[in-house]
Amino acid sequence: MHDQTTTLFPQEILDQWAATGLDLSAVFSLGALCDRMGIRLQEASASRVVGTLPVEGNTQPYGLLHGGASAVLAESLGSTAAALHGGPTKYPVGVDLNCTHHRSVRSGLLTGVATAAHLGRTTATYEIVITDELARRVCTARLTCLLREAG
Repeated sequence: MHDQTTTLFPQEILDQWAATGLDLSAVFSLGALCDRMGIRLQEASASRVVGTLPVEGNTQPYGLLHGGASAVLAESLGSTAAALHGGPTKYPVGVDLNCTHHRSVRSGLLTGVATAAHLGRTTATYEIVITDELARRVCTARLTCLLREAG
């Protein structure tokens, strides 16, 4: 099971979700794929989400980070932020993801930061910057999510 004990949620998010009776850590566990890939959330709010991804175990046959791993990290971070923006009455559906891969990586721990570019009533868009341990940009992504009514 994914360990969320180190994820920092702002108090207003905790208060907003408390009324639902849902376990916020369980709701934002990122799911089985992220568990298998080793993705971990560090902090999460509607405007900014930070997470990490180990390169080891997420490489293509040539030993380089798989581009799809960067895409999974980017979509996971952006979707988490969009879900927090939508609140307990809406859920995000990714409708557009694009990734530009800037450099190859063979080892280490990557950090992704999703920052809000647009927070609307029906859509949320995030820029996700993924860097290596030396703070070099590995990938830049943009994710747009449609916010659907829950229920």
